[in-house]
Amino acid sequence: MKKIFFSVFIALGLLLSYFDGNAQAFQKEVDAFIKADNANMPAEGGILFVGSSSFTKWVDIKEYFPGYPIINRGFGGSSLPDVIYHASNVITKYKPKQIYIYCGENDIAGNDAVTADTVLNRFKQLYSIIRKNLNKKTNIVFVSIKPSVSRWKLEQKFNEANAVIKNFIESERNIIFLDVHTAMLESDGMVKKNIFIQDQLHMNAAGYKIWQAIIAPTLLKK
Repeated sequence: MKKIFFSVFIALGLLLSYFDGNAQAFQKEVDAFIKADNANMPAEGGILFVGSSSFTKWVDIKEYFPGYPIINRGFGGSSLPDVIYHASNVITKYKPKQIYIYCGENDIAGNDAVTADTVLNRFKQLYSIIRKNLNKKTNIVFVSIKPSVSRWKLEQKFNEANAVIKNFIESERNIIFLDVHTAMLESDGMVKKNIFIQDQLHMNAAGYKIWQAIIAPTLLKK
């Protein structure tokens, strides 16, 4: 029993250290959101985009979806535990009618030990937080993990994570899995190379045009 208790204690300590580190790593970004909200709080019932840098770098997202009450709360480099940690300040306080989530890519890229099931379990935790703190009819859209040139070696893991998350979502209500991954591939199955900026990881306008075409039909009307 002592060995079991010690193992649990160590695991809990590592988990708390992880979250503390992440809080410090992204606190500046979250503080910037809080400051902006204090100056001009978005109205309830907006359409929230939250997750990692693919949303962060979509700085002109409102121009892609004119007329929609878009709130962009992506913070670059984040993984699912980061979004979970900061959920009260980047998700639930806005009381959105629709939430687009792009996250999970950095979970896999940041740690070789992270599997598709790891990403699924983390997403389930975030999903549970949203359902417990917001209207259960709040519409959620999980945007699939994208491919990229710089992370092509992780393509199989990305596909596995997308598959298990899609399978889970299909058993839930008021949530959809949105596949952007397939549209970013050539007909031979290789990733398109002309849709990324110089780092070969983040998208240029051509890449976001692909996302725009897939996301637009799923946006909730006023």
